Amino acid sequence: MKKILFAVLCLLPAFASGINKKDKAKDVWPDGTPMDAWFHDIEPTDINKLGKHYRITDHGVVQDSTVLQTEKIQAIIDKAHEAGGGVIIIPEGVYLSGSLFFKQGTHLHVVEGGKLKGSDDISHFELLMTRIEGQTRKYFAALVNADGLDGFTISGKGAIDGNGLRYWKAFWLRRAFNPQCTNVDEMRPRLVYISNSKNVQLSGVHLMNSPFWTTHYYKCENVKLLGLTITSPAAPVKAPSSDAVDIDACRNFLIKDCYMSVNDDAVALKGGKGVDADTDPDNGGNYHILIEDCTFGFCHGALTFGSESVHNKNIIMRRIQINHAQRLFWLKMRPDTPQNYEHVLIEDIEGSHVGNFLYIRPWTQFFDLGEGRDVIMSYASNITMRNINLECNTVFRVDTQDPRGAIDAFDFRLSNFTFENLDLKAKDPQINEHLVDGFIMKNVVVNGEKVKK
Repeated sequence: MKKILFAVLCLLPAFASGINKKDKAKDVWPDGTPMDAWFHDIEPTDINKLGKHYRITDHGVVQDSTVLQTEKIQAIIDKAHEAGGGVIIIPEGVYLSGSLFFKQGTHLHVVEGGKLKGSDDISHFELLMTRIEGQTRKYFAALVNADGLDGFTISGKGAIDGNGLRYWKAFWLRRAFNPQCTNVDEMRPRLVYISNSKNVQLSGVHLMNSPFWTTHYYKCENVKLLGLTITSPAAPVKAPSSDAVDIDACRNFLIKDCYMSVNDDAVALKGGKGVDADTDPDNGGNYHILIEDCTFGFCHGALTFGSESVHNKNIIMRRIQINHAQRLFWLKMRPDTPQNYEHVLIEDIEGSHVGNFLYIRPWTQFFDLGEGRDVIMSYASNITMRNINLECNTVFRVDTQDPRGAIDAFDFRLSNFTFENLDLKAKDPQINEHLVDGFIMKNVVVNGEKVKK
């Protein structure tokens, strides 16, 4: 009997592993295509496999939070690159810098108790051609920049701090003086900007207090964000436009085991804006985006498509805890941009103190139709929201009225939405199913009562 029991116990791990592999093999995107095994291959960053270590204090950088050390840190990055690559290590202490540019073969590691801190003087950030708010234009570099790299990593248990307070105060002062000022009129850097790169991994670090967008990824492929903490305050001074993750014309993107609480959107899918956005080669869609096992604190939208976005397809957000977000899922519909949002799955969500379950309305901030152009039709289709237990103010905030009053109401096409296994508590329980062509509801319970379709 003991031998039999021992044999069974020995087989259990293999059996469980087989089930796990089988489940993963069944993982598919919302359009039914199989999910690549890459999304399940979670390997922690091992800096001992990334080449020589360059501890910055061993190369002339001093532990002093008041001394700007951009040139010295950049020289270490350049030295590592010229020597074939390596890891730039930020040790314990606070190190002040302007824009840094990582090169092929170089990596960034911030140890626990270490902090790379951005300067609050915009002149310490290089002015160059970059991608910002759906356009390619001259603007300021981020604190950490990586362009055209293969295999770039940021890792560690330390922090990258944007030191944003001065920028936030200046922004709100400018907005009070000129309510029409745009987000880029008040000059401020992003925290991390990675472009035209592949096989990128960020893990472990705390990204905080960004003056502008916290992390921005443009035309990247195979990106993994693992175990990050991304924060910026909503009080006492709001951190404007401090999006946690901006995904801009990317493919194959995993966000897993992260915590996000920022004074704007948590995960925003972007890709371009304007009447000809879908034909501009600088723009693009986002494909195969997986957000799972994350926790969202305060944010404007946990998952947002827009405000500059062209095509998003095969997007999954699952196994999420969410509290104090203004919106769970937000579709920004621009009247001046051709948009197509399709094949989206949001499932296995729990949370409370959420403003809106689903929010779809026109977005007219700084829009421009040009001369003689009609409002452009946008589309959202094959959207599924299921297995969700949530307390919110409003279930279905969907209408064609512009909340800014910049234009008359304009129409957009919504089709093939599915609500399934929802248990919602809401002050406004109404679901206007007539706004969607092909609306399926299965086992939808709001305030204890099953919704009849």
